[in-house]
Amino acid sequence: EVQLVESGGGLVQAGGSLRLSCAASGFTFDDYAIGWFRQAPGKEREGVSCISDNDGTTYYTDSVKDRFTISRDNAKNTVYLQMNSLKPEDTAVYYCNSSPPLPGYWGQGTQVTVSS
Repeated sequence: EVQLVESGGGLVQAGGSLRLSCAASGFTFDDYAIGWFRQAPGKEREGVSCISDNDGTTYYTDSVKDRFTISRDNAKNTVYLQMNSLKPEDTAVYYCNSSPPLPGYWGQGTQVTVSS
């Protein structure tokens, strides 16, 4: 059974930092690019960042460039998202999935709330 479990969210003041983790199981993790996605209240889910399966190539949406860093540890089947200089507009539920995302791979997500 495919499982992607997100953790590390919380409430933080603007300018603060959080580190999200995505623990994967049930599939060959290092065969997949993995992405972080987020959904804010009343908005569509959007891609935030992704990392390739093999050479570590990364992508960031413009709004998080120079603030967020994605990384992966294939030995631990885990992807991380280091989020610095957080802004209130980063408030959302954050999910990980393969990139591009597969319908059956969505987890419960982790809530990130940034207060002003």
